[in-house]
Amino acid sequence: MSVHNANFPSVLDQLAASGHKKVVFCNDPDTGLKAIIAIHDTTLGPALGGTRMWNYVSEAEALEDVLRLSKGMTYKSAITGLNLGGGKAVIIGDPRKMKTEALMRSFGRFIKNLNGEFITAEDMGTTTRDMEFIRMETEFVTGVPESIGGAGNPAPFTAKGVFLGIKACVKEVFGTDMLAGKSVVVQGTGNVGENLVELLRQENVEVYVSDINEERLQMIARKYKAKPIEADKIFTIGADIYAPCALGATVNDKTIKSMKFAIIAGSANNQLADEQVHGQMLLDKGILYAPDYLINAGGLISCYSELTGFGKKRTMQLTENIYDATREVIKLSKQENIPTNSAAAHIAEKRISDIKKIKSSY
Repeated sequence: MSVHNANFPSVLDQLAASGHKKVVFCNDPDTGLKAIIAIHDTTLGPALGGTRMWNYVSEAEALEDVLRLSKGMTYKSAITGLNLGGGKAVIIGDPRKMKTEALMRSFGRFIKNLNGEFITAEDMGTTTRDMEFIRMETEFVTGVPESIGGAGNPAPFTAKGVFLGIKACVKEVFGTDMLAGKSVVVQGTGNVGENLVELLRQENVEVYVSDINEERLQMIARKYKAKPIEADKIFTIGADIYAPCALGATVNDKTIKSMKFAIIAGSANNQLADEQVHGQMLLDKGILYAPDYLINAGGLISCYSELTGFGKKRTMQLTENIYDATREVIKLSKQENIPTNSAAAHIAEKRISDIKKIKSSY
């Protein structure tokens, strides 16, 4: 079992460009673990971020993903007013075939070696059960089952935040945040996607659903009386809102040209393939984009509540702040005539800068 800090020029160049504090490569031949932990910023507190397990094509792809995701976590914590920094971890491999108790516990020992600088939680490809295995090796993990004192699955809070972000955008575009009669395409029907579909259907929203898992797609469609659609039909449907809740980068040169949506608001991380280029393209086209790391912060808030000992009521109160925070981002975007993702970044960066000034005066 070994830990290797990044020491290759190309990696260091990437860290310098993105402002990262540390990247740790984890390798354990005994369990087959290959993982990367990225710590972007710890100004506001310890870096907290989920562990994603995905069958990446290459280590370079995994590194690029973890760097983008961890930076997003910094901004997510900052803009939602949490005293946390930004980090993320990825385990390279197919979670359906490679994940074992031994592998997750091995990963837990790597986290333990960081002495609280990084705290993890579940993410795509990992579960509360996996967090329980990690907890066997280190205290620096959240999202563990409620049966052992944790906050449990954060997906309902993530979905609630996205739902409120959608309402904030609908208020801006349509003059009222009433959702009845609106139409939404939800791409991805995992834990968060399903919870979002349920919230939308409770408001009499017309919901289209898409998922690469055909069996799950049909199940969700039947359960919530939603309309299943094929993936290649998503950007040809004239729905009001597009809610990406699976992998990122679905908002790109090709898809933006086809889009007829008024609003993009979903839970997926890194929805814009290129933050600068595609944020501006959406502004130019008149599509209102709710920055992903803002409206999907409910899960992070749930993890923060677990760390601080808050109950579910307080967690929901903090999650409900996402509505007003989204309205503030939209307001700044209009005032400065800048993309909403740029407006959100300005707000997050200002908070980090302000706290740095306070800490430097200690």
